[in-house]
Amino acid sequence: MKQVRNWEANTDFVGLVYSIMKINGKTQLMGDKVILVPYKKSHVKKYHEWMQSPRLQELTASEPLSEEEEYEMQKSWYEDDNKCTFIILDKKCFEETRSEEQSMIGDTNLYLSNDEEKTIAEGEIMIAETAFVGKKRGWEAMLLMFRYGVEFLGIAKYQVKIGLSNTPSICMFKKMNFNTVSESKVFNEITMESEVNETWKTWLTESTKQFSVLPHTNEDLE
Repeated sequence: MKQVRNWEANTDFVGLVYSIMKINGKTQLMGDKVILVPYKKSHVKKYHEWMQSPRLQELTASEPLSEEEEYEMQKSWYEDDNKCTFIILDKKCFEETRSEEQSMIGDTNLYLSNDEEKTIAEGEIMIAETAFVGKKRGWEAMLLMFRYGVEFLGIAKYQVKIGLSNTPSICMFKKMNFNTVSESKVFNEITMESEVNETWKTWLTESTKQFSVLPHTNEDLE
């Protein structure tokens, strides 16, 4: 499968992405074990079911929403150019079922901001399906998202905020070469960062050998 490695590699496709004024509205990322697709209305029902879990509420520091509120949230995420949201599909399951809803296992997000002329993104990852926790799906999905951010969105620094009790996530981001920059007892979380320098970009590329950015044609978005 052809890989898109930079802006020059496929300028027509990049133009398509940005002409619709949505960062990832018609984009899918293909990896070894996961596929990242835009968060659509057809995903909301299962996502809403996930977020009734106290475990996920604690891990994501979020409150449960009604199903109607979840649909409104999906729409707002789609319309916000500073948010980049993907649903994580298990690739093997999708190849067997061809159903995104049946293949959903979690989500990953980037929240973009600017600081001193530098584009910064706060990353988030959630593996909701317990059968896939600890199976490296979250690792791969986060790295695909980071690489997409570097090569297509011009991200210069990544940041993550993690609950102090979420030891697995803290360990994962340490392995991704993130460093702790602050700790908040008030919010019970730590902030970790990684600068996008040449050394880190080389590591990221080598860690995502199967990386393809492709059009996603399903129109069930808004």
